[in-house]
This record gives sequence, C-alpha cells and structure tokens, in this order.
Amino acid sequence: MLKFYTINALALVVFCGLLLTGFLGNVPVWLYVVFIIIWIVITAIGSFQIRLNYHLQSFNHNYKTSGNYISITFDDGPNPEFTPKVLSLLNDHNAKATFFLIGKKAEKHPNLVQQIIAEGHTIGNHSYSHTNNFGFFSSQKVTDELKQTNSILKQITGKEIKMFRPPFGVTNPNIKKALKSTRHFSIGWSKRSLDTTNLSGEKILKRITSELKRGDIILLHDSSDKSVAVLEQLLLTLTPHKLQSVPVDRLLEIEAYA
Repeated sequence: MLKFYTINALALVVFCGLLLTGFLGNVPVWLYVVFIIIWIVITAIGSFQIRLNYHLQSFNHNYKTSGNYISITFDDGPNPEFTPKVLSLLNDHNAKATFFLIGKKAEKHPNLVQQIIAEGHTIGNHSYSHTNNFGFFSSQKVTDELKQTNSILKQITGKEIKMFRPPFGVTNPNIKKALKSTRHFSIGWSKRSLDTTNLSGEKILKRITSELKRGDIILLHDSSDKSVAVLEQLLLTLTPHKLQSVPVDRLLEIEAYA
C-alpha cells in the first residue's frame, strides 16, 4: 500500500525528471500543473482516509481475532442527552464498546465518564478541542491537546489513556510526530457509519451491516437520536449473526491504559 514518504520520494523523482526534460527540451506548463494536482489529490485522500495508513499506522480492524467479535466505538462524547441512552442500550444487550472522548466535554460531564468505565466499557482520547482545523495543528499543539485530555481523564478515572482516535480520522506528519512523543495507539475503523450526515437511519444501518464480519470496528457517535436508533437496530442484528461487541482494545489485543 502506498505511503506518504514513498509517494513523496516518487514525486520528487518525477519532478526532477520534468525539470531535466524541460532543461533539455520543452515541457508544457500544463504537465507541471497536472503533476501537482495529482500529488495534492493523493495526499488529500491519504490524509482523510485513516484506513489507508498513509501517514501512520492505525489499528482499523482485527480479522485474525479468535472470537466472533466486533467493536462498536463512539466518538465526540460524552453527551449528557445521548450517552446515557447509548449506555442503556448496550447494557440491555450485554454489549461492550469503546468511547473516544473529547477533553473539554469530559471536563463538563465527569459523571458520564465514570459511568462508562463502571459499566465495563473502555475510553480513548479524541483530542481536547476537536476543532475543525485540528488537521492543521503543529505537532506540539497536537501533543498538548492529547496530554491535556489524558490529564483530565486521569483525574476522573485514575487511568492513563493509551488509545487515540484523530478527529475526523485525519492524519498527517504532525500527528504522527505527536503520537511518537505521547506513545498513543492510533485507532481507526473498518466501518464508517456516516451517522452525522443527512443519510437516513435505514441507509446508515445498511452501510454498517453490509458484509459485516468478525474483526470489524464500527464508527458511531453518541450525539443524536438517529445514532441511538441505529445502534438499537444494530445490536438486534448481532445475535442472529453470532457476533458480539467487545471493547476495541480487547478486539485488537492491545492495552487501553498504561
């Protein structure tokens, strides 16, 4: 699979070739433009598709799991309106999940963080601010956000968080450098529900359950009634398919906490 440094090295070789050819002969300007556009498109796709592992290695599934396990994960909480509904449904179906929490929200709702842990689920770091421009942060700013959220969650739970899910699933060299410093695992997904879009609940459920298999990691959000409704239907489909939702660290066979 193509990686950031491989593509950049190849791009440099091609660009130097274009320059050399232009020096010896005539290379039309449009060829340079096409080359730059292709490089930008590849880099953008790699940055926004965490499953490609373009910039860094993320855990996106575990198809070698020995059990009939999948993992349901939730981003952007805790949410005082919807997280309790999600926890209630998980409890009713004896399912366990992982919640990737935003630091500033955890500060406001420590009781929900404690409830998530008390009910047998695991938690991960989802940055402190979750701002739209997170992908443009410097490596130091990313590091600061991860450490700030870890500090908040440790004060609430006593646990040192090791799992991190990048906001929007965006990765880049700065995030890679930050994770090397903080030693967090990057956790992605194999099933993106798109439950925060205008898609209907029926279409979202179909996206998730189509070819769902053991080892898959599902991305949902505890942030809307639609997501709660999708979760309820999803949990009802697991038993007939003999699948069980477990925390993502158990599926991946990694440690959630230091």
